[in-house]
Amino acid sequence: MLHTTTVRTALSAAVAMSALLIPAAGSASATTPSGSGQTQTVTAAAASYDAKCRSHSRTYVLKKYYRGPQAITLRCGTSTWGWKHIKARHGWNSTMDRKISTAIWSGDPNGRGGYSTYLNQCPRVEKFRTIIGTPAGSNDLLTAYKVDRAAVAGAVAC
Repeated sequence: MLHTTTVRTALSAAVAMSALLIPAAGSASATTPSGSGQTQTVTAAAASYDAKCRSHSRTYVLKKYYRGPQAITLRCGTSTWGWKHIKARHGWNSTMDRKISTAIWSGDPNGRGGYSTYLNQCPRVEKFRTIIGTPAGSNDLLTAYKVDRAAVAGAVAC
C-alpha cells in the first residue's frame, strides 16, 4: 500500500511539473530569421505591437518604462526611432523589453541622453544602452541596443 501511495504522489508531482513547463496559450512565441543570419524570438507582445502600430500613428504610446516617478514612453515611431526602429534594427522580444526596463530603472546615465547597464568588472564594460529623446518627445525612447565595449566617459581608476 505504501508503494502505491508513493507512486501516485510521484505521478501527481510529475503532472504538476509538466503543466508548469508547458507554455500557456497567451505566451506563444515563434522564431524568425533576422538580417544578421541569427534567429530572433517573436513574442505575442511583438505581434500585438505590430497590430497597434498599423492602426495608430507613430506617436502612439505602446508602453511606459519608469525611473522612479519619471515615465519614459515607447512609441510606435518610425524606421529611425521608437519601437519600429528597435524591432527592425535590433530585434524585439521579451529579453529586449526586460533589458530596456532594467537600463532605464536602475542603469547609469550614459552621456547620450539615456541609461546603460554595465558588467561588474574593472574596467567597466557597457552591456546595454538606451537613448532617450525623439522628434515626438524628450522623454521618449529613441533606441536601445546591446553594447560590448569598455566605458570611456567617466572612467574610474580601478
